[in-house]
Amino acid sequence: MRIISGTLRGKKLSTLEGIETRPTLDRVKESIFNIIQSDIKDANVLDLFGGSGALGLEALSRGANKAVFCDSSKAAIRIIEKNIKDTKLECKSQIINNDYLKALDMLNEKFDIIFLDPPYKTNFAINAINKIIKLNLLSENGIIIFETNDEDKEKEILKNDNIEIYDKRRYGIAFVMFIRKG
Repeated sequence: MRIISGTLRGKKLSTLEGIETRPTLDRVKESIFNIIQSDIKDANVLDLFGGSGALGLEALSRGANKAVFCDSSKAAIRIIEKNIKDTKLECKSQIINNDYLKALDMLNEKFDIIFLDPPYKTNFAINAINKIIKLNLLSENGIIIFETNDEDKEKEILKNDNIEIYDKRRYGIAFVMFIRKG
């Protein structure tokens, strides 16, 4: 896995071994960032299910102001810390090692871009989206980017009247939904 564009273009990132973490494929990541490229400059970013930190680091490489990385796994946090150190982005990064709902409770700032790439076959993202809206963590023109393998999650998301899915893409088995305040 590598950073695709920006000041750190081509920089290789460490990843977790095993099947517990499923990194976003480079082609999917590149497509996501092409779609949101005009929203990245000076953005505050939340990478809620951080894994290796690849999405948040890509955003920082492309001009984001700050990235907060959250993961409940100590192994994932060690990889995120290593990748932040290797990219020399410590001054623009914050790490929270906690359950995603507790991590959201700890935050007291608004984010312009929030990446949700939770383990598939969970309701973590739906719960996170509802809590993000309830806690008002999304900036006025902010974007939530949610990756899933279950297209039916769209129906669950749309139960929240305060948000809208303004774009949706399919990449193999993965669906990426772009969500804003409604």
